[in-house]
Amino acid sequence: MKTVAVFGGASPSFSSSLQRSSSSAQKTSPSCLSYAHPNCNLRTTHHKLAAFPSKSHLFSYFQPRPHAKTPAKPRIFLPHLVASLEQVEETYIMVKPDGVQRGLVGEIISRFEKKGFKLTGLKLFQCPRDLAEEHYKDLKSKSFFPKLIEYILSGPVVCMAWEGVGVVASARKLIGSTDPLQAEPGTIRGDLAVQTGRNVVHGSDSPENGKREIALWFKEGEVCQWTSAQAPWLRE
Repeated sequence: MKTVAVFGGASPSFSSSLQRSSSSAQKTSPSCLSYAHPNCNLRTTHHKLAAFPSKSHLFSYFQPRPHAKTPAKPRIFLPHLVASLEQVEETYIMVKPDGVQRGLVGEIISRFEKKGFKLTGLKLFQCPRDLAEEHYKDLKSKSFFPKLIEYILSGPVVCMAWEGVGVVASARKLIGSTDPLQAEPGTIRGDLAVQTGRNVVHGSDSPENGKREIALWFKEGEVCQWTSAQAPWLRE
């Protein structure tokens, strides 16, 4: 009998044939759990877990029986299919002038990188007034709006576009509450900020706003699409 070994979806390899005489085979227990029993059709297949299967992670391939005339067909592995359909979102993250002045840019980028999100856009930028007003147009009726605009214009900001599954909601959790005094320890604002008027960082509040803000702050060609080598280690 030959034992089939399958490694990460690659072509099967065969071990050397087990040489057994018919007399010794008859002495073997009749249980089908015995891999060497001549009347047992059970085939032993070994699967090696691999982060980088040679074929698409959506499919698993099975070697047909020797007498089968049809080639092996891929079978969809449902959990992988469900994972692949998860929505990849984009979010706009901006280190505000106080965060830049305090040298917190690297710290903030590091937190998003450690979470596993993919950076697709990054630049140091002196924001013009019309852009700041367009970005915060939903707050135009608020009494603090003029002060907010002056704050954003007071120094350079760092504009970032990040991508990932659930990145918008996750980024909001990483950033913490708008009021740093109410932000949980471990969040960016909870650890690094003290006042709402100096809360270090901005993050999109919805996937729709994420796309709108990235388009607002980045010109065509400034956002890069690339494949992260960490992807197989972050998602099934």
